[in-house]
Amino acid sequence: MPFVIDFSGKTIIVTGGNRGIGHAISEAAAEAGANVGIIYRSSKDAPKIAEEISKKYNVKAKAYQCDVGDADLVTKTFKEIQDDLGTVAGVVANAGIAVVKPALDITRADYDKQMGTNVYGTFAVCQAAARTFVDSQYKEGSIVIIASMSSHICNKGITQTFYNVSKGAVVNMAKQLAAEWSQYGIRVNCVSPGVTNTDQTHEQSPELRKEIIANTPLGRYAESSEMAGQTIFLLSNKSSYQTGAEYLVDGGFLIY
Repeated sequence: MPFVIDFSGKTIIVTGGNRGIGHAISEAAAEAGANVGIIYRSSKDAPKIAEEISKKYNVKAKAYQCDVGDADLVTKTFKEIQDDLGTVAGVVANAGIAVVKPALDITRADYDKQMGTNVYGTFAVCQAAARTFVDSQYKEGSIVIIASMSSHICNKGITQTFYNVSKGAVVNMAKQLAAEWSQYGIRVNCVSPGVTNTDQTHEQSPELRKEIIANTPLGRYAESSEMAGQTIFLLSNKSSYQTGAEYLVDGGFLIY
């Protein structure tokens, strides 16, 4: 029997699903037959991207504006997505932000901005996902948190203290939620990308990029699409015995 991942008739929700890694995951989910709910905060192009995905893969795809730091709004948005697109089978908590600033200059506002989105926002999304699965009596729900290899290291040349802290927090959060929600058949895992070509990393200096590449065994930055495979696998029933784990997709960076 062929190894096939098929989400036909199911819905996958992706926060930050209109750009970078999130966009790649939205595309991959649609390619596997899923209807896709894209949650975005402010990007004006999100509805257009959802429409393009819908036409390209012949699935339902729709963009929903929502601040993941507002738990009540997240819950309301999840209900709207399920009403519009059908049974939610998986959720990707991908939305996140980084403030790159020397530690001596970090303010409470910088802390609140990152921890509010990256930690509490991730929790709010996971909580809404779990409530959706429980309320609909869906016993095979899967949540994937997009963390970072920065959950393990401080990145040389990149001053992002609380981004790294926030990613370490959500990796541990995934373990706690996986243990607590296993009674409902809900699985929770993390995918931790390495250096990836995104709008943010394109702003890095040529010298920094050269050093990062030199310290990456595969010798290059990842493309966003290379984060989708592991994520889609974890969302699917092909990974039905995998929960509470972190999967590094870092080109071997943490080998050294």
